[in-house]
Amino acid sequence: MKARLYEKYKNEVAPALKQKRNYANLHQIPRIEKIVVNMGVSASLEKGAVEDAAKDLSLITGRKPAICKSRHSIANFKLRQYQPIGCRVTLRRDAMYEFFDRLVAAALPRIRDFRGLSPRKFDGRGNYTFGVADQTIFPEIELDKIKRTQGMDVTIVTSATTNDEAIELLKMMGFPFAEK
Repeated sequence: MKARLYEKYKNEVAPALKQKRNYANLHQIPRIEKIVVNMGVSASLEKGAVEDAAKDLSLITGRKPAICKSRHSIANFKLRQYQPIGCRVTLRRDAMYEFFDRLVAAALPRIRDFRGLSPRKFDGRGNYTFGVADQTIFPEIELDKIKRTQGMDVTIVTSATTNDEAIELLKMMGFPFAEK
């Protein structure tokens, strides 16, 4: 069974975008290609910090995260080469739509004083990146088992060529942007 948001995209969003923007080809219609969730961990924390972040990220996304290691030694940051410094997960297809649905419907409204995300965080090519300060906004995380609060970056990669197309796509998919 396909994800609920994929059905919404296929039946409502794509035809509306095609009609509004007068796309000649189906492949010109912007779509969400992937979602990358990244947790950076300070190198000065204890050794179990990266494993705890990876465990939380696997609970949130449902996928096993890839552990990222440093490429160079930097003495001022107390960083050694090949030291684990974070973890990331790339979501595509059904897992991506399920995560997007949980993010929009359950997680983002749980942020205190949430009035929407800024529409100014696009990179100029239709990709949107925002940070979440605390992983406890996700309902999958049990508050009793958390040792430290950990933030994360979420990047939504779209096939849109401009920011305007991407904003329109994400608004139609139900993404909560702040009003001006």
